[in-house]
Amino acid sequence: MESQGCYGNFVQRCKPYIAMTSLQFGYAGMNIITKVSLNRGMSHYVLVVYRHAFATAVIAPFALILERKVRPKITFPIFMQIFVLGLLGPVIDQNFYYAGLKFTSPTFSCAMSNMLPAMTFVMAVLCRMEKVDIKKVRCQAKVVGTLVTVAGAMLMTLYKGPIVEMIWSSHIHPRKSYTTDTTGTTDKEWFKGSILLIFATLAWASFFILQAITMRRYSAQLSLTSLVCFMGTLQSIAVTLVMEHKPSVWNIGWDMNLLAAAYAGIVSSSIAYYVQGIVMQKRGPVFVTAFSPLMMIIVAIMGSLILAEKIYLGGILGGILIVAGLYSVLWGKYKEHKEKEAIEIPEPVKDGEENGVAGMIDDIESSNVEQKKAKANKTCALEEAITVTVDVPAPEQSMRAEVPIKGNK
Repeated sequence: MESQGCYGNFVQRCKPYIAMTSLQFGYAGMNIITKVSLNRGMSHYVLVVYRHAFATAVIAPFALILERKVRPKITFPIFMQIFVLGLLGPVIDQNFYYAGLKFTSPTFSCAMSNMLPAMTFVMAVLCRMEKVDIKKVRCQAKVVGTLVTVAGAMLMTLYKGPIVEMIWSSHIHPRKSYTTDTTGTTDKEWFKGSILLIFATLAWASFFILQAITMRRYSAQLSLTSLVCFMGTLQSIAVTLVMEHKPSVWNIGWDMNLLAAAYAGIVSSSIAYYVQGIVMQKRGPVFVTAFSPLMMIIVAIMGSLILAEKIYLGGILGGILIVAGLYSVLWGKYKEHKEKEAIEIPEPVKDGEENGVAGMIDDIESSNVEQKKAKANKTCALEEAITVTVDVPAPEQSMRAEVPIKGNK
């Protein structure tokens, strides 16, 4: 029984790590497929529209069925927060990210996205969601990690360097349609793409902070995800109508464009928003964003194998700095979480998992009942003692009073 309990606790603690690691594989696949679709001429504005249309169609039925009894009412402040979430995530973040991806490469785009935890940490401190006590080692680790991450991103932006040949590069013969845009970009386009990726990451970090704030007042995860995707679809349609004037850009067939839109909508929007929201409630936005370096490693390997993507020295050096800084932040968050676990209420009471709450409440109630019974027994014993001390002397006094009377007679 004890081994099963230890195994269950271990699985519960590993769930956030497994969930976020799985999402990075999903994001990595989205980057590769999207890069191929953009290189084939698909408009990134249209891709964002179709992506969130797919996401809304997939997640909305689950929200309507599973959360029909627990869905809170939408007030005007909550509606405005959902409106801004749709603007930050689907519209600003993804349009800027896809534009930057088109000018650069999947590996570089993922590496620049690794600034996300640092930006999220700074915003969380400004919004008082994170506390910084510079005297503590864990806080020093988070601050230093943030600075190192920013330095790595700036190195990747300003320094490209020579091409680094991988072991498998000589055995790959790439297709021109997959690699033309990646290898033919100039330094000016590369810098432009870097700036677009920085703005996209800033919008993404703002999205995480606002999502954490919104979930405090609107706790229905599936419904919130559906509303954000639906609002993002409407806003993306408006932006696309302004930016794209040719009706032909909306054409989509049974090809890579459809796969990119469906994959990004189902995996990277609907499932990702939902899983991130659940993990964020337990560990916070900084923890959720600290796993992005894993996506960079996966995309670098997949991009080099599938797309024959060229990797530059500046990208490798900047990526190393970013990974070191991010895991310094993650180590600080882990230490902070362990301190909270040691101070706060135990997990069964706090989380209400399994039957921990009921069991502890029953123990408390039974102990209270036993205490009440003990007090009742003590009071009964005291009352009996009092009655004995009062009642016993009474016959003696009456007998003493009767004896003299009989003598007088």
